[in-house]
Amino acid sequence: MSGLLTALLESTRIEYVERMQASDFSEPYLTAERLVHEKLYLDTDQLSEIIDQDPSLLAARAGDLIMNRNESENPAVGVIICSNIIAAALEGLLAVAVEREWLDVDEQGRVIVDDEELTQDTQYPIEIDFSTSETAKRNLALGGASELSQIFSAAEAAFLDTLEEQNSQQDAYQLALDISSDYSVFAPEDIAPLVAENPLLLGLRPDDLIDDDLFEGDPPAGLIISAHLTRMMLHQLLELGVEQGVLVLDSSGHIIVPDDPGEPPTIH
Repeated sequence: MSGLLTALLESTRIEYVERMQASDFSEPYLTAERLVHEKLYLDTDQLSEIIDQDPSLLAARAGDLIMNRNESENPAVGVIICSNIIAAALEGLLAVAVEREWLDVDEQGRVIVDDEELTQDTQYPIEIDFSTSETAKRNLALGGASELSQIFSAAEAAFLDTLEEQNSQQDAYQLALDISSDYSVFAPEDIAPLVAENPLLLGLRPDDLIDDDLFEGDPPAGLIISAHLTRMMLHQLLELGVEQGVLVLDSSGHIIVPDDPGEPPTIH
């Protein structure tokens, strides 16, 4: 686990005990739930640093963890990851409550919570803006080639090199598909450095880019980033194909792709 995240969870545990003592030990469940939502929706840069220390967080999925109706339908990557951190932190605080006998457990070891605490319709605001990042601004000001731009440049070079051998419209379009797939970044440990360099990636949302049949409509946070980057790369390679004259546009600006070299082109 990230050292930074470990410290945050410990400070949350200490504050939970303090709040329970101050409230005469009332509402142990709701106190824990409120606290983790207040403290652990982390800002863009802080969350990116934690992910850089622990890339496995990019495997997080939303499930039913997001307690905000406005965000749960199409949640940002950062919200998905924070919601998983919050769920783990809540579990830890409930363990503290059981240990200190503020809550009991049943015969199966499940925490028993008062009905009044469970029946409250709690919706927690999400005030973090994942579209802002001082780290991203600072890295942009430094100039030079970013890790992501190097990946895109390598894909472009491979595309152009292969075009010298394959010079038909059909080949160019298929080549763009193949190379954007080959250069896609999927593994959490490969995505984490890109997030550290540009935390704004945490603001990306599923946006129906991933087939609902995959992951039962609940894709991992890292795959959402990967899907966006793959689409961006494909569009960039197609534009490069147009510039090279191996792909052409119709009057509406759509690329014309022949289904077969011997057949008329169709709009893609």
